[in-house]
Amino acid sequence: MYQYSLEKPKDDFTIAMAYVPWQNFQKICENLEDAYRDGSIFPELIKPFMGRRNVHGK
Repeated sequence: MYQYSLEKPKDDFTIAMAYVPWQNFQKICENLEDAYRDGSIFPELIKPFMGRRNVHGK
């Protein structure tokens, strides 16, 4: 097993890898002022923050 050390140069590590699927948006919000306030001009991406995790549909 490889032993990691804080002395190992950070350049040897991958910073991150991401997978981002293609998204097809159907429409743009009609009221752009409200859309910018909500954080997206695409209605499909506006997901209000509820302040907690949604675990098992609760």
